[in-house]
Amino acid sequence: MSSATEETAQRTVLLRGGDVHSPADPFATAMVVERGHVAWVGSEGAADAFASGVDEVVDLEGALVTPAFTDAHVHTTATGLALTGLDLSSARTLAEALDAVRAHAAARPDDDVLLGNGWDESRWPERRAPRRAELDEATGGRPLYLPRIDVHSAVVTTALLDRVRGVRDLAGFRDGEPLTGIAHHAVRGAAHRAITPRQRAEAQRAALARAASLGIGTVHECGGPEISDEADLTALLELARAERGPRVFGYWADLVASAEDAGRIRELGAIGAAGDLFVDGSIGSRTACLHAPYEDVPHTGAAHLDAADVAAHVAACTEAGLQAGFHAIGDAAVSAVVEGVRAAAEKVGLPRVRAARHRVEHAEMLTPATVAAFAELGLTASVQPAFDALWGGDEGMYADRLGVERARTLNPYAALLRAGVPLAFGSDAPVTPLDPWGTVRAAAFHRTLDHRISARAAFTAHTRGGWRAIGRDDAGILVPGAPADYAVWRAEELVVQAPDDRVARWSTDPRSGTPGLPDLTPGTALPVCLRTVVFGQTVFARPNE
Repeated sequence: MSSATEETAQRTVLLRGGDVHSPADPFATAMVVERGHVAWVGSEGAADAFASGVDEVVDLEGALVTPAFTDAHVHTTATGLALTGLDLSSARTLAEALDAVRAHAAARPDDDVLLGNGWDESRWPERRAPRRAELDEATGGRPLYLPRIDVHSAVVTTALLDRVRGVRDLAGFRDGEPLTGIAHHAVRGAAHRAITPRQRAEAQRAALARAASLGIGTVHECGGPEISDEADLTALLELARAERGPRVFGYWADLVASAEDAGRIRELGAIGAAGDLFVDGSIGSRTACLHAPYEDVPHTGAAHLDAADVAAHVAACTEAGLQAGFHAIGDAAVSAVVEGVRAAAEKVGLPRVRAARHRVEHAEMLTPATVAAFAELGLTASVQPAFDALWGGDEGMYADRLGVERARTLNPYAALLRAGVPLAFGSDAPVTPLDPWGTVRAAAFHRTLDHRISARAAFTAHTRGGWRAIGRDDAGILVPGAPADYAVWRAEELVVQAPDDRVARWSTDPRSGTPGLPDLTPGTALPVCLRTVVFGQTVFARPNE
């Protein structure tokens, strides 16, 4: 930390004249920050006693102060490349997507490999992926890597295929169809090796700057050998340490079988052998592992790890004092995780497994039995409510792939909370955009009524929940002693919103004693971030505010 940064962190600041979201005082209007931590939260009248003894007084002018958000599942470099490069998530048709590829290729004549992301054929009238011949024409025969929005399959040009020796013989290569499995990982590796250190740093800065501008103070980077490479993770962690911005906690998704393996994970700077350690794939690419076949294809997806693999990894991580975790979406994949973690608990002891707070990413297809097992085993569900907003509902992609009845069971946040399962919210960016208030809204207004949770519970999952997911119970909340990670917002009237239509949806009654939040009813404007502060240091300030 530079001397200037240290000086900023040492300053004492009084914020007053707004609304401070704190369980320490549901009616708080002021907060004191000292040495990078919250020192006091309280009322406007009591703030007068601090005004003469601080280095700076900030008039909030009615703004809302909340804990900074934590995005518990991000792919930072890929997110930055999407922000600065070819993003097809807004393409409304296949023809639009191909036009965008053509324009991007023309605008980047010097790129060794063209990179894009975000296409989703389920939302196009053509209902199919781009064909290789179409991409060859659009790029003028140049190498192009174009993963689907879920990043579990990809289409590429012939020129990129030709760079990967033997790719046509690898599992997951089916001529004329998007690449999956090992074939996909091979071409992704070839594409990523073409990214220069300068391009990578620019992408990482762009992603972290966007996060800060949205009130995100912490991200969990989910790296791994099948997603990126070790240099990408270590470069990101070094950049985050050296430059002012959101905190970055890294996960590395590699199997651990020994103390030596655990030591290698720590040497990378990762806090866990978790994140996208794939037990299966995704529903959109039909690679999530199911107990029963998909509705629209006669197979059950792909299993990358079984219960024995899970058990060995969890036991080794627990013995080494390292957090473990897995990517599991389909019901068969989630069952394998539960079976494996339970077997590990029988070996090393349930209390030790629970204390380790192992994680499951996505955890979409749950049953009452697996929900109960998550609670029993102390597993954290690291989930993405935007998935339901984007693909849920009776006419959404989930229903196309699984049928309406199975689709209605997905992402049961209310059941998880009732069972006592800790929730940590994230975006899986660039799969869905960094959008914390939109994420809270998606959980509170889940497309399946029975799965909705209160805005307050969703907000907690996106702030304190992310800290609890890394084993920290002292952060993500504005109370004395907590790290001063907070965001300042321009917001409309604060309300207390309930989860569904069986109770009053919102109340402005201050007698409730519950800190209010912005009205997140669909159609209302989301809050605008004015400032983001991490450990007492401003990492984003909206211009002209």
